[in-house]
Amino acid sequence: MLRFAKMHGLGNDFVVVDAMKEAPAERKLPGLAAALCRRRFGVGADGLILVLPSRVADFKMRIFNADGSEAEMCGNGIRTFAKFVYERRYTRERAFEIETLAGIIRPRLRLRGGRVSAVRVDMGEPRLPRSKIPMKGPDQDRVVAERLRVGGRRYEITALSMGNPHCVLFVQDVDRAKVGELGPAIERHDLFPRRTNVQFAQIVREGEIKMRVWERGVGETLASGTSASAVLVAAVLNGLSPRKALLHLPGGDLKVSWNPQDNHVFIEGPAMEVFTGETRLDE
Repeated sequence: MLRFAKMHGLGNDFVVVDAMKEAPAERKLPGLAAALCRRRFGVGADGLILVLPSRVADFKMRIFNADGSEAEMCGNGIRTFAKFVYERRYTRERAFEIETLAGIIRPRLRLRGGRVSAVRVDMGEPRLPRSKIPMKGPDQDRVVAERLRVGGRRYEITALSMGNPHCVLFVQDVDRAKVGELGPAIERHDLFPRRTNVQFAQIVREGEIKMRVWERGVGETLASGTSASAVLVAAVLNGLSPRKALLHLPGGDLKVSWNPQDNHVFIEGPAMEVFTGETRLDE
């Protein structure tokens, strides 16, 4: 039997598995993730998170998308991970390090009544060069307001990496954006060899942005921490926002800032545990 916790950050939900002592077989992980995340037939989630020991940090996180592909990092996922390890008493520290495929991530916990009420995460530096996203074409320092042809039409995109690839489009009305049509087309566009997450963002007023997310390997999700980080960076690069803003996502709000001193992006938001259970899907 595989024990798990169902958790979410602003509705971006995960099946979290404690693998500190024993992890599921490596060869089974893609299929296990797809089975667990399948709504109505499995537990149902946007992703599977494994809580693992690390040789270079306090903990290690692996995250698999609902289609079984492994992701480099997830901002909402890292907050649920941080809440999980603290409330399972794997650490009593309010700040610690988590190893991910995108590098070392450093969350800081905010507590209320001994429980984790919110998590502030140092997401690291945005990676702006085209080759670091990665994105095909002649390398350059920044991909800002570049034309991209999709389905016979041209769109302006700003692309970057937050440890995983992002492509941001600024729109007049995000509620009417064709997320279900443009999202998968851009995700699998030939210019993105590892596919990409796609964000649709609307500037509401100074310091306030409304957005929707098409997540690589998942589809439209209610929230994404790396996507919110990417949207703020893209908005600053296009002269549309100050370096600190409130990001409105369908699942709720995230506070996001891009520090000019160390170039790091920080996000702050809640993490929730919904229920625990066990399943035979790993057998």
